[in-house]
Amino acid sequence: MRGRLPARPLAEVADAAVRVFITKGFRSAGISDVAGELGLSHGAVYTYADSKQALLYLALLRVLDPEAAAELATPVVAPPMERIVEAVKTWTAARGGLGGVDALLAKAPAESAGPARDELAQVVDGLYGFIEDNSVPLKLFARCAEDLPELAAWYYVQTRRGLLEALGGYLRARIDAGVLRPVPDVPVAARFIVETIAWFAMHRHGDPDSAMLGDADCRRSVRDLVAASFAL
Repeated sequence: MRGRLPARPLAEVADAAVRVFITKGFRSAGISDVAGELGLSHGAVYTYADSKQALLYLALLRVLDPEAAAELATPVVAPPMERIVEAVKTWTAARGGLGGVDALLAKAPAESAGPARDELAQVVDGLYGFIEDNSVPLKLFARCAEDLPELAAWYYVQTRRGLLEALGGYLRARIDAGVLRPVPDVPVAARFIVETIAWFAMHRHGDPDSAMLGDADCRRSVRDLVAASFAL
């Protein structure tokens, strides 16, 4: 008779759940998908988490606070979705919003004290660094927000749209002050900046044709090219 498989570390289960939820989202993912990642039976996963929502909580906690995730009692029991979203909000607030970029935009004066190109480059670099350093949590937030209204309200409505509005307001103020060049549409310009940063800082890692691009080269190039495209 075969002996029982040794218990898996909870961190290993959490990492498997992270991969599954990033790939499939919350609605399409199943307990069996996590079991397959671990090479376990469907029923064995319940030793570690009592539901799919508990696995999501474990996955989110793993990317937000790895030490706290490892110390959870098993089987992990999911808190209400409101508490899960609150944990995500707390994690983001502790990092100054999106890498402190929103605070930088909020305090930027109507007229730049230094070269506007350098100021915009600082904004771009700050957002790039935040996305690059936190690509796994951000992928998990975005993928699961598609299926969870509570998470979608925070991620898409409050956070992403809030960033785009703040960046658009910054561009409009600088254009009106005559220190950045006019653009056909400010909201589109703000979206262009954010999506360009997100692709190079995060999404390019899923593109095999971009594997040869170095991290530092991408960051410098995005910072310089975006800033130059708005400079007078």
